[in-house]
Amino acid sequence: MSAKTMIVKEFERRIFEESYSRIFKCLSLLNEESIWFSPNDQIPTVGNLILHLCGNARQWVLSGIGGAHDNRFRDQEFIVQKNIRKSDLIFLLENLKVNLKNTLFEMPDAILNERKIIQGFNETGFSILVHVIEHFSYHTGQITTLTKMITNKQTGYYHGFNLNQLN
Repeated sequence: MSAKTMIVKEFERRIFEESYSRIFKCLSLLNEESIWFSPNDQIPTVGNLILHLCGNARQWVLSGIGGAHDNRFRDQEFIVQKNIRKSDLIFLLENLKVNLKNTLFEMPDAILNERKIIQGFNETGFSILVHVIEHFSYHTGQITTLTKMITNKQTGYYHGFNLNQLN
């Protein structure tokens, strides 16, 4: 299996299978008002975290690797926008997924070693993909914590799994 195939498969697993399903689970537990709730000014809302994840992945993968025009305004991702509904956030995530998959499919193997400057960071294509995987995981954890705090409910991500099983 080529390096490109391995990193793309891992990207799809960690983002589309794990993070996306967890974010969608959290959204299913939250009402429209609570997606824009924050306990204080230093903690972004679930809605803002989703906008931020979409902006980051567009900039790093679609623009950085795919060559799409970079039109990101990062600071706007953290402005509470109560006019954006849960269904709009789901649409943004699904649209991002389609565009990410297309970019990853069309990505030449050689890009994994090419250097790109994104947000002032000089990164290889490989490190760009690792960054986005890590970034999604980090903020998915924040979304999960906020959801549990707001709803006082478990997410059940591992329901039916024995996580105490030894190898």
